[in-house]
Amino acid sequence: MAPAVCGMLLGLALYTGSLRVVSGAAFFYHDYCIIGAGPSGLQAAYFLQQAGRDYVVFERSHAPGSFFALYPRHRKLISINKRYTGKSNSEFNLRHDWNSLLSHDRRLLFRRYSRDFFPDADAMVRYLEDFAALLKLRVQYNTAIVHVTLERNAQAWNGHYFLLTDQDRQNYKCSSLLVATGTWVPNVVNFPGSEYVEGYETVSISPEDFAGQTVLILGRGNSAFETAENILGVTNFIHMVSRSRVRLSWATHYVGDLRAINNGLLDTYQLKSLDGLLEGDLEDLAIIKDKKGKLHITLRFYLENRNTSTGIDSITLPQDELDNFATRAPYDRVIRCLGWKFDFSIYNRSLRMMPGKGNKKKYPQIKPSYESRGTRGLFVLGTASHSVDFRKSAGGFIHGFRYTTRAVHRLLENRHHGVPWPSTVYPITQLTNSIIKRVNEASGLYQMFSVLADIILLRENATAFEYLEEYPVGILAELETQTGRKAPNGLFVVIMEYGRNFSGADKDVFYYNRAVGEAQHAWQSNFLHPVIYYYKRLPTEHEMRLRPPDWPLPRPDAVHHIVEDFLTDWTAPNAHILPLRRFLENCLSTDLRNFFAESCFLFAFTRQKLPPFCRQGYVRMQGLMGSEGLRRHAIDAGLLEDYAPTDFSGDNHTIPVRPLQHLVNTKDEF
Repeated sequence: MAPAVCGMLLGLALYTGSLRVVSGAAFFYHDYCIIGAGPSGLQAAYFLQQAGRDYVVFERSHAPGSFFALYPRHRKLISINKRYTGKSNSEFNLRHDWNSLLSHDRRLLFRRYSRDFFPDADAMVRYLEDFAALLKLRVQYNTAIVHVTLERNAQAWNGHYFLLTDQDRQNYKCSSLLVATGTWVPNVVNFPGSEYVEGYETVSISPEDFAGQTVLILGRGNSAFETAENILGVTNFIHMVSRSRVRLSWATHYVGDLRAINNGLLDTYQLKSLDGLLEGDLEDLAIIKDKKGKLHITLRFYLENRNTSTGIDSITLPQDELDNFATRAPYDRVIRCLGWKFDFSIYNRSLRMMPGKGNKKKYPQIKPSYESRGTRGLFVLGTASHSVDFRKSAGGFIHGFRYTTRAVHRLLENRHHGVPWPSTVYPITQLTNSIIKRVNEASGLYQMFSVLADIILLRENATAFEYLEEYPVGILAELETQTGRKAPNGLFVVIMEYGRNFSGADKDVFYYNRAVGEAQHAWQSNFLHPVIYYYKRLPTEHEMRLRPPDWPLPRPDAVHHIVEDFLTDWTAPNAHILPLRRFLENCLSTDLRNFFAESCFLFAFTRQKLPPFCRQGYVRMQGLMGSEGLRRHAIDAGLLEDYAPTDFSGDNHTIPVRPLQHLVNTKDEF
């Protein structure tokens, strides 16, 4: 048997795809094709495998996580690995574990792979290898997809199939395509003299190679400062130039901005130790190399207006006209650290994969559902999907896109397999507790603030509710079609937000009285805190488009902010729980408190309508059985009065009539 045929049959056995031949061209078919075995690709594969779906992952390298095998160049990740939180709740702990992927296997927590708060990238490579191997994910290595196009077919899930071709001209066909390639193509700015610039991806990482040199770095992100940090102690001085001003993550609350671990150059700049930062458009620059090999910075304008017949010595430099020009000193090396962009080259025009606009042009255009704007059935996962929340939330990083990837999987399960979005139905009396539990534990809400939200669908007459976790709020108007759940009776949306005027590159986030502590001022909270929106009906797409600037949602019928908390622990009875419960009661025109059987008994004689807790428990003879210990506990808490007789005389035991004082101010009872 020919080796090529053996290889095809082996692939068929390994990946359970079906081999088909059409007009002499052989291809493998899978329902789902995933391009890229990085963190988001492996995360998607895990969910598909757990659901028993037909899928394959294509990885160009011999192992998963090939990006982390190379980058960051200096091997220190900026994703935190907080191994201790003082809590045993695994969901809560994921709030502070920025590297683990989601799985059922407790061995696959990143804290088992590194003890460092900022781990080495090699630990991430080992982790991803184990994640793929231990979970037996179907990854086809050494397979570089070099071309993707469409084949129209009315019988296909989305009206077309995706046709993929690898480097060996092997063809694959799939019904749904998940792109998880990340952003790995270096951003390059072309200007006169840019051939003298070294790239971040190839420059030496040995500090000794820079000893006694003067260096100019183009860029102002974490890769630029990471490079500067590595050579800060051996260079004459380092200058850094970029179009935008430096943005510190602790000021913007965006984890992609400059992190404190890399900002040593800010100290040496502000303390005037020779290093410095400059602002300027890189496309306006030009680099001239003199006879000694030194690199001089000039402006493109001077270069374009010189006489081309004259030599290099006749080129005008800015310091010729302005003798204190900032970059008048020559440089030994210029390093480009401008980040990465998405690789559009492998996609045929039929897929209409278009770059975004403005500062999102490095990402493909996608909808808030993470589906391509140009092609149905093509979803973008991981870092490349960051256009949905760029500079707002954590969707470009593992601790964010592990949840958006799960959301995409749930959307696909409903669309193609009729599996509705997972939900749980509770009696209405559990509404307050359900919200409090989620805002104190849920990692997806916490990390993907303003992007993912819990949706609470009310049942008829508000007797019960259906709880959906971590739904993309950008497609709230499409909730019924995207989830298979109905919302005819109104809904609550639970989301996490920062204060609208708190974060920003030019904000002082350390000013006095920056935190709010009183519940009545909760709407002025600055730090991350829960916000509950109430809608009497599902918002329309038109209302979503017209929502106020910087609002994740349209104007609700009512909104409630749970006041920010220094410990991010929203369990205080008076500051957090009581205001929330009263808000919910006002929205629903009902009483959500829990009562002792004695109170329910009295309500049955004094009220026309019993509270839900009494209707769902006491009237049905359900709930806690009374006991002397429980009664004494209620007396000690001030919820019941002690009516037990203290003295008995004779055989006539009389129990004094208990006053109804404890029911006068019923709002005080939880």
